[in-house]
Amino acid sequence: MQQVTTEYVRSLNGITPDFLCPVNANIYNIQFLKFRIRDMDSGQTLFEVERDQDEEPIENLPPEYQDEARRIKYHFGPQFFELKTVGAQLTFSVGNQPVKNFTIIERHYFRDHLLRSYEFQFPFCIPNSTNTWEHIYTIPEIDEAMRQEMIDNPFQTKSDSFYFVGEHLVMHNKAEYDYSPID
Repeated sequence: MQQVTTEYVRSLNGITPDFLCPVNANIYNIQFLKFRIRDMDSGQTLFEVERDQDEEPIENLPPEYQDEARRIKYHFGPQFFELKTVGAQLTFSVGNQPVKNFTIIERHYFRDHLLRSYEFQFPFCIPNSTNTWEHIYTIPEIDEAMRQEMIDNPFQTKSDSFYFVGEHLVMHNKAEYDYSPID
């Protein structure tokens, strides 16, 4: 498999059809332990998940379940478009190697239209440490017609999240978003 670089993922014009690295590319043993999304203005939690301490790491799942474990679906409802900024707080652990220049590149699309590309960098993680990192997302301005299309077409808004250590892609996750009304 050809090495996937930060430059390459920044140039993508749409969601990738497949994952660009295998699960075993995570040689730094980076494990996501807790994830929370909140409205930065009100502090309201929009989504939160915490991994059960007894839960098997993705690398230990049977191969047929590994790709599904790298996907998540969110249902935020149409009121999400009224938000200005959201914070995504990630608690993660690393294995016995230092992690230098841990970079997340996240690309959000509606169908094949790039809505926004975000990039965050964590300069250094001490081996065998647990770290908390909050990155702030500015919600892009979306015209009313596209916003309505996004509301009317659940899970057609998608993102690819690429995790690099230096220039090495070590993880790749995918998300789908539903902005239709919440019952």
